[in-house]
Amino acid sequence: MAKILLVDDAAFMRMMVKDTLTKAGYTDLYEAADGLQAVETYSEIQPDLVIMDITMPNMDGLEALKAIKSKDPNATVVMCSAMGQESMVIEAIKSGAKDFIVKPFKPDRILKTVSSIVDA
Repeated sequence: MAKILLVDDAAFMRMMVKDTLTKAGYTDLYEAADGLQAVETYSEIQPDLVIMDITMPNMDGLEALKAIKSKDPNATVVMCSAMGQESMVIEAIKSGAKDFIVKPFKPDRILKTVSSIVDA
């Protein structure tokens, strides 16, 4: 079973994604509340997939993405953000993000993205 790290400063967003994934049978789930925690947790557990918000305190998602990719160039990270601005999407993809999900999203969008990556 794939290890998935959920990173968002909003606890309700982590819970929503976790509930969606748990109902779909994904059970090896981890959480982080900001980019710093994400980088630390990534190093500890080496997840198969990271689903990460962009706008967070301490270290934003783009900085965390770059830090994770510098440690593990093969890391698979999907970015999420309410800011569907082209510049953010472009920077995330250029920095190594596998995909980008714009909030608010429907549960099936998360499941489709996760299954296409971890079940491939």
